[in-house]
Amino acid sequence: MSASCGHHHQFEGLSADYKRRLWAVIAINAAMFGVEMTAGQLAGSQALKADALDFFADAATYFVSLVVIGQSIRVRTSAAIAKGISLLGMGLWVAGTTIYQVLVQGVPEHQVMGAVGFMALAANVASVIILMRYKDGDANVRSVWLCSRNDAIGNVAVMLAAVGVWFTATAWPDLIVAGIMSGLFLTSAFQILRQSAHEWRTGEASGHNHEHGHQHG
Repeated sequence: MSASCGHHHQFEGLSADYKRRLWAVIAINAAMFGVEMTAGQLAGSQALKADALDFFADAATYFVSLVVIGQSIRVRTSAAIAKGISLLGMGLWVAGTTIYQVLVQGVPEHQVMGAVGFMALAANVASVIILMRYKDGDANVRSVWLCSRNDAIGNVAVMLAAVGVWFTATAWPDLIVAGIMSGLFLTSAFQILRQSAHEWRTGEASGHNHEHGHQHG
């Protein structure tokens, strides 16, 4: 999940080792997006497709985080706004396709869901271990680690949905998990956009103060 990503102001990511680790995690997330989206399509699982989108969001988020390391507050805030808008779009897509699936109601294949869910969990655990050394840093750095950690929790939810589908022989456990993930996308999007607006205003105010000081100097 990309929800509840925290804020600290220490290490800002200006390290060759950190950037190498971030590239490794981007590659893992991009590969798992392809695997899960294909499997979700084949198995008819909305929860897998939602989780695949989460991998895509993370790969894009981590890439943006890599690009904006060391940049000004205005650049970092613009990147955060773009992340928020994309999460909002994905949340609406998952919500819409889940509602469509409720109306069509095919039962997903729990074996594929369980197997791919386990692979996704392994990928996220690997990402967490790679980034563990840098879990405490500024908002940009810390959010990367927290998002990876939260994703592992999301994968457990997908596997629980697979068990639920097998146990009940209905699509409802899968659709419920997809609905929860949609809600998390939307909640994260609103949090990011609200915080970005605040940081943008703060950055603008400090910029004006800086210029004002120069004029008086």
